[in-house]
Amino acid sequence: MSLHVYIILALVALVLCSVGFFNFVYFMSVGYGFAIAGLGISLMILYSGNLTLGTILGGVLFLTYGCRLSGFLLLREKKNKNYKKVLSDATQSDGSMPIFVKVMIWIFCAILYVLQVLPLAYRLDHKAGDSWILWLGLILSLFGLILESAADISKSKQKCVRSDMVATQGLYRFTRCPNYCGEILFWTGVFVGALNTLQGPVEWVLSILGYVGIVYVMISGAKRLEKKQNKRYGESQEYRDYVAKTPILIPFLPIYHFSKNEL
Repeated sequence: MSLHVYIILALVALVLCSVGFFNFVYFMSVGYGFAIAGLGISLMILYSGNLTLGTILGGVLFLTYGCRLSGFLLLREKKNKNYKKVLSDATQSDGSMPIFVKVMIWIFCAILYVLQVLPLAYRLDHKAGDSWILWLGLILSLFGLILESAADISKSKQKCVRSDMVATQGLYRFTRCPNYCGEILFWTGVFVGALNTLQGPVEWVLSILGYVGIVYVMISGAKRLEKKQNKRYGESQEYRDYVAKTPILIPFLPIYHFSKNEL
């Protein structure tokens, strides 16, 4: 893939996730969604002559994923009082964060987002035709998107009924973080869909870095969430019983804690 394509993708990601300068949390949330949607559109424009049905669907999945994520987060911020407080606290700490640190976070996030979409970019660049591997990847990504969306909606509804307890019903019966699980599944599909088109060590290394990077971010996010929930709900026996029997990230995988300060 030519250098100018890398540069264009990097600039798109930098511009769209720059909303984090309003609040640094946005670098990894609203700006994340904006960047993935924009990168999906950019790939379809840059490689308009190489598009196939499968790669068009891949670009549409990026666009749908990004718009859904940013839309959900902005709507939650507008309607959820508890989340408003969390964001308000983050905004206060944002004021004391040195601009150099913000710039480093901005650049790191933009690079990660570009790395995540590179498997599809490489498939387009090589003018690879559709294959069963691509369709398998698209199915995994679609299922991951549905899982993440359903988990977010379910959690919002459950928190409206019981704000004093974590979500425990529906998808949350099988894992405490079904939204993070869906995220991992989505990007697993993106990576799998390019396995038969990646060429040379650079493409393999960059694609693996993007996939491993987002998986690491999701595991770290689950770990932070666990610490936060332990602190808030740790005295509740109902919460303790739920945590003891429900895997933290992957359904049916008996890993119940990422935090060292487990209950």
